[in-house]
Amino acid sequence: MLTNQKIVLRVTGLEKSFQLRKVLDLLHFDIKYGEKIGLVGYNGTGKTTLANILFGKIQPDQGHIDKRKDLKIGYLSQSIDYEMNDFHRSLAGSTNKELLQHAKELGLQKVYDWEESRLAHLSGGEKLKLALSQIWSTKPDFLILDEPTNHLDYKGIEWLVSELGKFHGAVLIISHDRHFLDRTVNRIFELENSKIQFFNGNYSSYRKEKQKRMESHRHQFNIQQRQIELVEKQMEQLKSWSDKAHQTSTKQSRDYGYKEYHRAKAKKRDTQVKSKMKRLQNELEKNKIEKPAEESAVRFQFESHGKRGKRIIEAKNLSKVYTGRTLFHSTNFYINHGDRIGLLGENGCGKSTLLKMLIDKEIVSDGDLWRSDSIQIAYLSQDVNDLPTEKTAIETLGFTDRESILKARTLLANLGLKEAFITKPFSTLSLGERTRVKLVEMLMKEYDVLILDEPTNHLDLPSREQLERTLADFSGTIITVSHDYYFLNKLCNRLLVFEGKQIKRVEMKPEEYLNRDQTAGQSSKEDFLIIENRIASILGELSTIDQKDPKYLVLDQEFNELLRLKRNLNN
Repeated sequence: MLTNQKIVLRVTGLEKSFQLRKVLDLLHFDIKYGEKIGLVGYNGTGKTTLANILFGKIQPDQGHIDKRKDLKIGYLSQSIDYEMNDFHRSLAGSTNKELLQHAKELGLQKVYDWEESRLAHLSGGEKLKLALSQIWSTKPDFLILDEPTNHLDYKGIEWLVSELGKFHGAVLIISHDRHFLDRTVNRIFELENSKIQFFNGNYSSYRKEKQKRMESHRHQFNIQQRQIELVEKQMEQLKSWSDKAHQTSTKQSRDYGYKEYHRAKAKKRDTQVKSKMKRLQNELEKNKIEKPAEESAVRFQFESHGKRGKRIIEAKNLSKVYTGRTLFHSTNFYINHGDRIGLLGENGCGKSTLLKMLIDKEIVSDGDLWRSDSIQIAYLSQDVNDLPTEKTAIETLGFTDRESILKARTLLANLGLKEAFITKPFSTLSLGERTRVKLVEMLMKEYDVLILDEPTNHLDLPSREQLERTLADFSGTIITVSHDYYFLNKLCNRLLVFEGKQIKRVEMKPEEYLNRDQTAGQSSKEDFLIIENRIASILGELSTIDQKDPKYLVLDQEFNELLRLKRNLNN
């Protein structure tokens, strides 16, 4: 029974294993009112398992969880766990004003009128928004949020940050979104090697403190290793002297006292060696410092084969309509080779649908969507449950020749999936581990265009950072949907913006576009002069270059874009 009024939940001696693999080992911790905790760790370390145990969805093998009496927990599981029926039941005849109000604040209008056909085509972000509205309307004391920003648009993330700031209860957030954690949490729980460690502050503070701890650990380990080497050298010297004394004591000699002297000397050296050995063993038993584990290195390597033509995708009067619902209509845009395009818009506007149209997984309702026949496209979907669950990772990839299997195993190992994981059924892998298997499927192909639907969802932070660096070096075309705005802004230099049931191409980075209102009032005279000077410079270069020169196409494209910007400034 909890007696401390500030404690919401107490965990004592918690253990959990799956298929002889211990995921959680003797965890002890308290969670108090007002604490905003970020739960972090590599994929497969047991974060979602711990959340499910705290909520009561699964039972631990050992240990106890003491909860405050009448504790009301609001649990947001990952969006793939929600089905149409979950929302249909709660919305049917709903009179819950708070639920409807929260949904409206999140951008979901008149959800009480949504029919089954509408609920059957919810985007991942719309599922999350409805689930968040349901949870907030129950007025919980303790929130457990599992990847709450996956699929969530900018408006949804800002709402969630604001609501968490006003929430007085306890919060446990599983997230790999660095920026979101920095804005919302004041404590970090880290799961690593079945154990848990605690850090005060937000995510950035945790990373700094973890680095300090690692350096201190490495320093203490090195000091102990030098002490061990010193003692071992002393023992080696004593043993050498002992061996020499033993040899002398057994030599042929009539001097009995001489032999006895060396026999006693050898015995004394043996005792000294045993004594030093025992002291060293006792010291290591009490204060042994294990070698610090280096953070896992994750390596991706994408390749683009050959340069293609200038324009590779073009939409003319493009429309997409579901029964009684128009996503977008009469829209026009283009994508050139080498463009890094981010799709930006509210949940449910049709971003993932457009990606599927590009690979013929969704039909065009009206208009034209042209793709160059010369391009090779690789597609990463956000659905990690579309692969056979009973097969292993290697079997799932479907390779049969020895060379492909060896290459796939190497790639899986580079992504942190060792032999123990790739021989287990796909159903036992975490969502992040499943995403890595799908990335390997892409890495085995040759392509010019990457179409990525929420590529960082479920990936742990080292994998996200490595993916960012790798995609930055990719020379082909990238088209991506991501609600990780840090990732999107780092990667993309142009946008397709979904607004007012239209899609428009915007020559800005996400950060520039989202903050455009703050800079709209600034004088454009300086920008106009810069554009004029650059146009004059390009005209000079074009006059000296042959039209067949690849640089001519690049300069011509920049020239046309500058003319467009100049017209906009004049309007």
